[in-house]
Amino acid sequence: MSNKSILIIYTGGTIGMKQNPETGALAPFNFEQILEEVPELKKFGFTLDTYSFTPPVDSSDIAPDFWVSLAKMVEKNYHEYDGFVILHGTDTMSFTASALSFLLENLSKPVILTGSQLPIGMLRTDGKENLISAIEIAAAQRNGQPLVPEVCIFFENQLFRGNRTTKHNAEHFNAFRSDNYPVLAEAGITIKYNFGAIHYPTQARELRVYEKLDTSIAVLKLFPGISENVVDSIIGTKGLRGVILETYGSGNAPSRPWFLTKMRHAVEQGIVVLNVTQCHAGSVDMEKYENGLKLKQVGVVSGKDLTYEAAVAKLMFLLGKEGDNALVKEEIVKSISGEITL
Repeated sequence: MSNKSILIIYTGGTIGMKQNPETGALAPFNFEQILEEVPELKKFGFTLDTYSFTPPVDSSDIAPDFWVSLAKMVEKNYHEYDGFVILHGTDTMSFTASALSFLLENLSKPVILTGSQLPIGMLRTDGKENLISAIEIAAAQRNGQPLVPEVCIFFENQLFRGNRTTKHNAEHFNAFRSDNYPVLAEAGITIKYNFGAIHYPTQARELRVYEKLDTSIAVLKLFPGISENVVDSIIGTKGLRGVILETYGSGNAPSRPWFLTKMRHAVEQGIVVLNVTQCHAGSVDMEKYENGLKLKQVGVVSGKDLTYEAAVAKLMFLLGKEGDNALVKEEIVKSISGEITL
């Protein structure tokens, strides 16, 4: 493994904090000194380089232009490193992982996002284990080929496909889940890979990085008693090109005439209305119940088992890629990088 090289990209987040011994306050440390904070990394015996965004970015402040910057950072260093580890705040990590899975077309190297619930400078931190395992996975190869050539999240001993994840816990170390897709690897005494679940390119192609995301979208989350004014305020947004409709159960919504009329009107205006369930597990099936079928009949598109995070990133990506919303409707039901089950 001595010839391996990994680039660690620090964006911000809890993992890059340490406690001031005098005040007890948390503050970012110079991530170029990571080997001093985690001396265990020296045992890998391969090249570890770091790049830090300055100043560090709280993940709540991350926006689509930052996703593009990350993708371009991977592109710039793609031929210099065997893999990439991105340290990121947990709050929007699933959004970033989903976006990168779309922006990095023909990816054939690991891009592993990780972070922590406790700062790396604290005694009980989960950050060291997450970082060490993420680096080991990013460098892992078999017959000269990466074991996991896709965008992933590693957290609390589990490796997930990034665009299948959701942050489900704000307090526990097992912060992420992937309810609709199996884990790609589990780290115990050894790291056991689920090879059947990992995507491997069928042929070598040059990495292509997309740089345009269209944020002309909105989210309409249904709740009992939702009013016409609330729906109007969302779908009437000036310049709107796409709406993520968060529905009940398997893709159901109110069958009231006014609601269906507004959905039909939005579709007729060319707005892509994407049906995503509020449930964390399971899939949209608009033919299962009459209320779901009525949505389909007015032109709402099924998001199948897309996570909310992947739906946001995918809709922005396709709207940025395609000028014609009709093409977006055709493409959004297809799997781009394993984000939906066909």
